[in-house]
Amino acid sequence: MASVSLESNFKRTEVHVRGAALALLTFQTLGIIYSDIGTSPLYVLNGIWPGTGPAPPREDVIGAISAIIWALTLLPLIKYVFITLHFGTGEGEGGTFAIYQSLYPPADDDTEADRTLTVDSSYQDKGHSDIRTIFSVNGKQRRISKTIQWPLLVWCLFGTSLTMADGVFTPAVSVTSAVGGIAVAKSSINSDIIPISIVFLVMLFLLQQFGTSRVSFLFSPVSLIWFIALAATGIYNITYFPGIFRAFDPSRAVMLFVRTQNYDILTGVLLAITGCEAIFANLGQFNAASIRISFTFLVYPSLVLAYLGQGARLVVDGDNVISNVFYNTIPGPPNGPLFWIIFVLAILATLVASQALITATFSLFQQVINMNSFPPLRMLCTSDEFQGQVYIPAVNWTLMIVTIIIVGVFSNLTNLTNAYGFAVATVMFSTSILLAISMYYVKKWPWIVSVLFAIVFGFFDALFWGASFKKVPQGAWVPLLIGIILVLAMLLWTWGKGLEDGFDRANRKNLRHFIQQNRSKDSISTVQNIEKAAVDESEDVELNPRVVIDATTTALRRDHGLSYVTRYRASADPNAVLEAKRDLQRIQTCAIFHKFTRGIGVPHTFVSFIRQWPALPSVVIFLSVCVVPLPRVSEEDRYVVRKVRSLEGIYGVTYYRGFREEFHINAEQLADQLCAAELHSDSEINKQSLEDIRNLVINATNIVPHYHLASKRIEGNYLTPVVNFVRKWLIEGLYNRLATMFPQTANWMTPAEEIISIGINAFV
Repeated sequence: MASVSLESNFKRTEVHVRGAALALLTFQTLGIIYSDIGTSPLYVLNGIWPGTGPAPPREDVIGAISAIIWALTLLPLIKYVFITLHFGTGEGEGGTFAIYQSLYPPADDDTEADRTLTVDSSYQDKGHSDIRTIFSVNGKQRRISKTIQWPLLVWCLFGTSLTMADGVFTPAVSVTSAVGGIAVAKSSINSDIIPISIVFLVMLFLLQQFGTSRVSFLFSPVSLIWFIALAATGIYNITYFPGIFRAFDPSRAVMLFVRTQNYDILTGVLLAITGCEAIFANLGQFNAASIRISFTFLVYPSLVLAYLGQGARLVVDGDNVISNVFYNTIPGPPNGPLFWIIFVLAILATLVASQALITATFSLFQQVINMNSFPPLRMLCTSDEFQGQVYIPAVNWTLMIVTIIIVGVFSNLTNLTNAYGFAVATVMFSTSILLAISMYYVKKWPWIVSVLFAIVFGFFDALFWGASFKKVPQGAWVPLLIGIILVLAMLLWTWGKGLEDGFDRANRKNLRHFIQQNRSKDSISTVQNIEKAAVDESEDVELNPRVVIDATTTALRRDHGLSYVTRYRASADPNAVLEAKRDLQRIQTCAIFHKFTRGIGVPHTFVSFIRQWPALPSVVIFLSVCVVPLPRVSEEDRYVVRKVRSLEGIYGVTYYRGFREEFHINAEQLADQLCAAELHSDSEINKQSLEDIRNLVINATNIVPHYHLASKRIEGNYLTPVVNFVRKWLIEGLYNRLATMFPQTANWMTPAEEIISIGINAFV
């Protein structure tokens, strides 16, 4: 593996597999994605008609089954499997945040610019223009204005946060529903349902640390048997009343609502499609082909047969099965062997169902963390093949605690399903709006397609959302509250991090403009001519795949002392900016300055360091990190070095890290690369100098910025004092504290005593 490939192909791409690999991946999807929607038969019909009430009439049952079948067909099958899976990111990620990223793509990582410290050019993000994102369509341009970026971001993050909230309610609802079946056979232990459910949930969250692949191999066989059991019992139950096939007529569903005038039935139907957002959110864990195959040929037909069978039994044996439709329609006696086999399968299947949304939640957190929309949490990649398969310990344990609290507080299953349905409906509605916009701007489809999609699927999503919104007082307020808290935290971090990174980019310095050599007058014209030639022709010369040398002449390597330029305002004229030079001393040490934002020049950390301590280490390394779509990077390919030849001992370095590797600087390997750069730039350098460089690098100190943001006062109208107060409280009171709690160095393997944080007051 050559370093050149790392330089040119470091972007993650969607996973493409065929043959046996695709079959294996398809099998794995059963244990991760569909178990949530696959366990809905446990509680859907009792969500429409509570078990404590009377059995519904025949036509109502047929109408409800029709509504369920067409809801499964229109939303999970057509909307998500056949349409939405086309809208993942170029990295293969899915979810509402992925759609937003396609509308406002982030700037491409420019590792070459990160190593460029002296070139005389301004750095601009490559992702999009300052005013709008431009998409070309057949030579014509479609522009999406950045004025709607923040509204779309808020809408997207709200949908994302509710999907995360869904990761709390899926385990709570599915596990409690499955365990509740034990009361059908043994009513004496009805009071133990909640404690038993909590034990199962704790076991589930403890399994997460083993990773998606291992968990899916454990759960996928269970899901396969579960879907086969659903289909088999459904076929058996249909024989009781074959007339249930009339449910395929969509008019039966329409007439149900016309006849009953009961809009709340939709909240029960909504439970049949819970988990459909996981189909899209888990795209980064697998790929579109594997998801389509498994849902179309196994999951969808199994669910349709299961609901048809339950409806048939409800028509024939209404009062005998209404108390718990799923368990009472299992063939055989309530305490027979088949009942207990299905019961064990149901318990295992609901644990798998919980896994679906937990895994999706990990994927969503990975996306928002990578896009600087959430504080950096420790993420562990659990697969050598799929970069999207991650485990986030902090998220896992938080989900476990909140889920257990939810199960304990919502002892009433009806209220729990009300809360569950609202989160699902809101996420689906959010996705439809973003998809309609993406169809026109990103996929470049005709505007009529975008409008028709928004009208058709927006209508169905709005119906479900309206029905679930009515349930806010009965429990749906909980996911709404969780979603609001999460979206506010994401918006605060996105805004604060944007201000911090913007300050860093605005204060980045050209190294030659900040540090200058004290030369004799005779050499000035020569220096200027050589520097001009370097800028006009080529600032950089690549000598081998891993070492890049600055093209400035070696004749200037031996300086006659260094000075740094500082600027200050004249007291007589506040608008006049004066410059002064101050001498710098070289000290025998090595400092690694970490660049957390992309671009040309040296970071503000270095500028602040020199101003506070007017001394320059003998070896100065400006290090940026690039994660590549490979599980691991060999040590010989890990570092790419650019040496600044106009100033002795200064280097720009890119550190390449595989997605399964934690950040850890191999000082000896880095020293070897720097010595190689010295040999290429000066073949006559003596061994003692190389040994000195090696010793200094091995004992290097890492220097990172710690920004303390200070809010600037805004001048304006009579509301300005309120705006200034709120802005100061958000920036200085909340964001600064969060940034202290979640530093970017928290996941480093570098010892804390080797890290120096440079405090920087940033007025933003």
